[in-house]
Amino acid sequence: MFEKLFKLKENNTNVRTEIFAGLTTFVTMAYIMFVNPSILSATGMDWGAVFVATILAAAIGTFVMAFVANVPYAQAPGMGLNALFTYTVCLGMGLPWQQALGIVFICGVINIVITVTKIRKSIIKAIPTSLQYAIGGGIGLFIAYIGFINGHLLDFTPDSEANAIGAFSKIIPALVNFSDPVSLLALIGLVIIVVLMLLKVKGAILIGIILTTLIGIPMGVTVVPEITAASFIPPSIAPTFFKLDIFGIFADPSQLFKMLTLILTFSLTDTFDTIGTFLGTGRQSGIFDDEDEKALMEGKGFSSRLDKALFADATATSMGALLGTSNTTTYVESAAGIAVGGKTGLTSLTVGILFILSLFLSPIAGMVPGAATAPALIVVGILMVSSLGKIKWDDFEEALPAFFTVVAMPFAYSISTGVALGFVFFCLAKIFSGKAKQVHPIMYIVTGIFVLKYILDAVSLLL
Repeated sequence: MFEKLFKLKENNTNVRTEIFAGLTTFVTMAYIMFVNPSILSATGMDWGAVFVATILAAAIGTFVMAFVANVPYAQAPGMGLNALFTYTVCLGMGLPWQQALGIVFICGVINIVITVTKIRKSIIKAIPTSLQYAIGGGIGLFIAYIGFINGHLLDFTPDSEANAIGAFSKIIPALVNFSDPVSLLALIGLVIIVVLMLLKVKGAILIGIILTTLIGIPMGVTVVPEITAASFIPPSIAPTFFKLDIFGIFADPSQLFKMLTLILTFSLTDTFDTIGTFLGTGRQSGIFDDEDEKALMEGKGFSSRLDKALFADATATSMGALLGTSNTTTYVESAAGIAVGGKTGLTSLTVGILFILSLFLSPIAGMVPGAATAPALIVVGILMVSSLGKIKWDDFEEALPAFFTVVAMPFAYSISTGVALGFVFFCLAKIFSGKAKQVHPIMYIVTGIFVLKYILDAVSLLL
């Protein structure tokens, strides 16, 4: 059955590898089930309803990715986008969460339109190979940085000297002293996974996560829940289900400019997070092979897996808004499952099933601490930065946009920001090198949209 559905032999994989990959991806992203409702509940949304909406959005979106595109990517409400939803749109600008959900829904519709009309594909075709490699390496650093933070391996302290002279407040990062049991457990987990990787043990990342979780029990980091019959009953989704308010967004004509700016911000961030994830992981792993790229270049409808994956991602955002959560997007943590051999939709199917089970086993799913998944993200980062070796760093014209793409992702904590800066400096490098005609027109258009977006962001803050 699985062979017929997912073409395992054709993709040089097997059921065991795909399920291992799905487990690995799930445990590295399971935190979103608890973090997302914690963030969105600050807007007044019901925590339990958002918890269920988060899981259902992740499961449905991932199932679509599995059966429509047959690729090993998982979807869930995106970190960063949920913070934008809560702290900027609702708390900062005072929009009701129902209207914010309406904005997310419109964003999803826009993404579907630009996918079906081949605009998204055209953008991907226009991105030069060097930037694609830079995006992959930048995502690797970004993932590793998330791992360092989740594992409490970095300590951030204010720079008192800068404050004393009246300069901008600075936060100085430094390696922790490992007196914190969380950071100590993360270090132990990192050593375990690294050793298993060096010994070429299959499933090293997943095994490392499980062992680290178990070691964390006597250390007091892994919390073993008290399980009762009530623990297996999921909360009601009714408080957020279909509660989006689209018409309210445009009710006040004086706020139209601000609303359009927000929609543009959500759409750009979502779109380029997704494109960055697909290019960064798909090219390196071979998931999107030459035939996919050839079909993409020739515009053959939905004949390629990349094409179908883009469509699956586009539909997930609107579905999530209907359920009651912020933008659902392709998760960069999918790289963890890809790193252990995931190549088909069976990996995604495994992730989706585990999300559904988590509705009824949430106490158990919540046992895996961040200190156990953090080392996995760091190791995945190591695997992904290898793409940087394919960039001609001795050619300043190529190195300039690649550098800003790579460093901006972890520095700005945003994949889309890295892509934006890479686009801007790529265009500048070509223009001032007398090679402006070598730049695809779409690169200029998208770069212009990025610049306009940042201008509108600045203006909206002044309004």
